[in-house]
Amino acid sequence: MSESLTELADAVSSLEQRVADEIFTAVRAQLRDDDRASAQELERRLAKVRRSLQKAEGLLRGYDRD
Repeated sequence: MSESLTELADAVSSLEQRVADEIFTAVRAQLRDDDRASAQELERRLAKVRRSLQKAEGLLRGYDRD
């Protein structure tokens, strides 16, 4: 695999971790009842983003995650 694809996959992985952290922040907000509906919608959107980033990382590394 070319070095640039590896670096790009690493960057996507790092971004995926940041999104995962934001998901936990949204879940904590739901548990505290801080604008629960808004936090639930944010969690759903971030979960979709995270799955897409995981797929992108897999494709860049040469394998597919389902």
